[in-house]
Amino acid sequence: MGTINHQALEQLHYVTELTQLIRAKSSSTSEEVKDSTEFVSFFPDFVWTVRDFTLELKIGEASITEDEYLEDALKLVPEHGTNPKIQNSNMPRECIRQFFPKRKCFVFDRPTSDRNLLFHLEKVPEDKLDSTFQEQSKKFCTYIFNHTKTKTLREGITVTGSRLGTLLKAYVDAIKKGAVPCLENVVTTLAQRENSVAVQKAADHYSEQMAQRVRLPTDTLQELLDVHAHCEREAIAVFMEHSFKDDKREFQKKLVVRERNFLQQNEDASFKYCQAIMKQLSEPLKKSISEKTFSVHGGHELYLQAKRKVELDYKLVPRKGVKANEILQNFLQSQATIEESIVQLDTALNRGAMAIAVERAKKEAAEKEQEQLKQKEEEQRQKMEAQERSFSENLGQLEEKIKKERENFRVMLERMLKFGKKSEELNKEINRLKKEIETAKKTDSLLISNAIDVAGKVLIVALPEIFKLFREGKTVLSEKN
Repeated sequence: MGTINHQALEQLHYVTELTQLIRAKSSSTSEEVKDSTEFVSFFPDFVWTVRDFTLELKIGEASITEDEYLEDALKLVPEHGTNPKIQNSNMPRECIRQFFPKRKCFVFDRPTSDRNLLFHLEKVPEDKLDSTFQEQSKKFCTYIFNHTKTKTLREGITVTGSRLGTLLKAYVDAIKKGAVPCLENVVTTLAQRENSVAVQKAADHYSEQMAQRVRLPTDTLQELLDVHAHCEREAIAVFMEHSFKDDKREFQKKLVVRERNFLQQNEDASFKYCQAIMKQLSEPLKKSISEKTFSVHGGHELYLQAKRKVELDYKLVPRKGVKANEILQNFLQSQATIEESIVQLDTALNRGAMAIAVERAKKEAAEKEQEQLKQKEEEQRQKMEAQERSFSENLGQLEEKIKKERENFRVMLERMLKFGKKSEELNKEINRLKKEIETAKKTDSLLISNAIDVAGKVLIVALPEIFKLFREGKTVLSEKN
């Protein structure tokens, strides 16, 4: 624009209406709206370009810079008393000074001295422009690119092209409804939109990295957590790069929830894999149960061996994941009722077997006792026969001995009679001896009977039945003699 004067400042009267046309906070009071610091935090730098070809940068006789020229133009007009015109003139100056603490001014000369080119300036090649104008333009662009701050919202939130479109739409919608645009509400809406996109980008990055670095199910939970921690750091960095104003961490929590879904996927994969393995390994055991293989004496021990085999084979399977123990415990719990039934049946069968064994033992004991009695009877019979043989032998020898002694005694007497007949005394003796011989004959039977009585008394204690035989034998011998 042209020279900075009262007319030019009057054209910026909208600056004085900013507090009425826009609000910084949704809950602002009238006093807070007047506080320019709310706007200063997100208002851009103030740059005024002057195209006045006759402008001389001087105050009095002293030369001034472009910035000094701007600051001099923004000085408040001294006011004496209450003058509405002066107040109206100072209001734009005061608002610019308050709302835009950082200000810059650039003064441009005529682009070209050729009047014909001025009518079609937008089509004039750059090398046809005045060198002074080119230098001024370069200085202006350098400042804009290097020194002016990027358009931001409150709290330093950078406004990108996409965000600017969202802001404009929100402003237009508010104005169409007759409302005053509120920067806080617009920023909140923008934050929700941007943060939702940031969550999606971070979650996609997390899922992509996890899929590349880990194979589900992991062997241990720690293996998954290590990879998860690394990918989570990267995902949070992506979220932070594309999000803003997530003070309550609502969107970051959504990201964490999505990451936890991956942990759930690992558990689900482990659960499904372990179930399939357990079903395959336990199939022979279930078949044996259905076929009542364990419904026999000692069936519980057979069942335990089969169950231990399933457990051992299951533990040898690699990379079962975090649900391995849970599936094993579920299997063992499912077998508890079945095992109890097998134990009860095995106990009942054991009791029956024990009863049969006891009965068999009793029968065998009775048979052995009967056999022992028969053996004792046989031994008793053999002893009696031996005693009978011994008695007969003793009796025969005793009879033989008595006969021999009697024969010897008779021979001796006969010899004595043969040589003693010559004398009378000898005759008397012979007669006496004859009488003794006769007497001896009569007493032979008595001697034998007495000997038998003595032997009978010795044996009668052990063999009462044989005593009768002795008595009968003695009677027979007496009758013979």
